[in-house]
Amino acid sequence: MTYFIDPSPENFAAFKDLPRDMPIHMLNLLRYRDLAEYPEGHEHAGKGWSGRRAYEEYGKTSGPIFQRVGGSIVWRGAFETMVTGPGDKQWHDGFVAQYPDAGAFFAMIKDADYQKAVVNRAAALVDSRLMRFAPGEAGGGFG
Repeated sequence: MTYFIDPSPENFAAFKDLPRDMPIHMLNLLRYRDLAEYPEGHEHAGKGWSGRRAYEEYGKTSGPIFQRVGGSIVWRGAFETMVTGPGDKQWHDGFVAQYPDAGAFFAMIKDADYQKAVVNRAAALVDSRLMRFAPGEAGGGFG
């Protein structure tokens, strides 16, 4: 089974090639480790934190940066079951983050404090998905 925590160079290049001057939604799917895995010598290494606890720390330390660039959470939910898709793929949580434009996302990930915070995300997750969508109209039917 293949797991994903960070974007591949190819996927990130495709993301960078998309328009940067429009609002974006980022679908995040998260699967936590039972026990967070920090690099040796990190201040949180050896604390025995769960993956969920490490992700909470990521949220606490990255949240102010996310908000400063204009980001907001437009939907959040807890996974219950796979309806369509591989039955062995389980997620713990999911959410949609909205950014005013792709430049805001780039500003966030380039921020020095964010780069320190992201170690908590890597320690927390065994698998994840991050997918960019152009916001669309809500409500009504499927079409």
